[in-house]
Amino acid sequence: MMNPVIKEKLHQGTVIPAHPLALTSEKNLDEAGQRALTRYYMEAGAGGVAVGVHTTQFEIRDPEINLFEQVLRLAMEEIKAAGKESSFIKIAGVCGPVQQAVKEATLAKDLGYDLGLLSMGGLDDLTEDELINRTEKVAEILPVFGFYLQPSVGGRVLSYEFWQRFAEILNVHAIKIAPFNRYLTLDVVRAVASSQRNQEIALYTGNDDNIINDLLTIFKIQTASGVVEKKFAGGLLGHWSVWTRRAVEQFKEVKKAQDQKSIPSDLLTIGQDVTDANAAFFDANNQFQGCIAGINEVLTRQGILQGNWCLYDKERLSPAQSAEIDRVYEQYPHLNDDEFVRANLDKWLKTTKKV
Repeated sequence: MMNPVIKEKLHQGTVIPAHPLALTSEKNLDEAGQRALTRYYMEAGAGGVAVGVHTTQFEIRDPEINLFEQVLRLAMEEIKAAGKESSFIKIAGVCGPVQQAVKEATLAKDLGYDLGLLSMGGLDDLTEDELINRTEKVAEILPVFGFYLQPSVGGRVLSYEFWQRFAEILNVHAIKIAPFNRYLTLDVVRAVASSQRNQEIALYTGNDDNIINDLLTIFKIQTASGVVEKKFAGGLLGHWSVWTRRAVEQFKEVKKAQDQKSIPSDLLTIGQDVTDANAAFFDANNQFQGCIAGINEVLTRQGILQGNWCLYDKERLSPAQSAEIDRVYEQYPHLNDDEFVRANLDKWLKTTKKV
């Protein structure tokens, strides 16, 4: 059963960064950097964190790397040390075939995570029926946070009917919608709105190319029982793993606009600024090949990471991606939180005793 404080926070909506992986130049885990990242997100005002997800690099599960459990433990240690265990939303990535997914969900539950972000990526051999069965198995162990991952980074297109069935699974509490596609996004919103559980499932945007607009939109869906309104409660985003302090401030402005039922034009402008910055970080010009390295590059420039290295050399900055990051740094100085990071970096990097 989910902690009621966590459940309420999940539905009220918050900023949830997808946690990157800190490495040394030898591609070993940089424990000080890994801990510093978690501290950064908590002090920046995020309401939760997702660990062991795409931004953390799915390869942490490979037997020769074997970092999945360790990165989950490190984040949990820092959350406990900050006294946030009962109020900070703790999400663990869960992926792979049924047996692997069940094993990862069990580990996450044992470590104290609140939900499992269940990826459908890399499972093209499974039918939608089999994916539903897999979800039900995981939901028996851990509350599920669904995940519609964009096809260009390993996801797959799933039908409206799939999401209809997905929404009816009792221990599904949220869905991260991240296909980077308006039509597919609407499929999930419509499916959840049409479900008898429409009030039990919080929607979170993962559409890093449309963050602010997603958060400002109220969907009015005609269902068999009448019009149902749904909106994105918050976001679970790789983009929010950098410049997080500013993301929290932007989210507060979004919530204020929602309360006043009036959208300031400058907020829409900031939304486009954020999308342009995301194009640089996520390497949209090269079909997102450098998306993880791009995030790591920004964190390296800020001093939290030692370098933009990824576990495998195939994950690296694309040609001209660094110049694009230079451009958005120069063009949108109001988006970065470098000053906040500089003021706290020594404290975050300082090693502490394990909890």
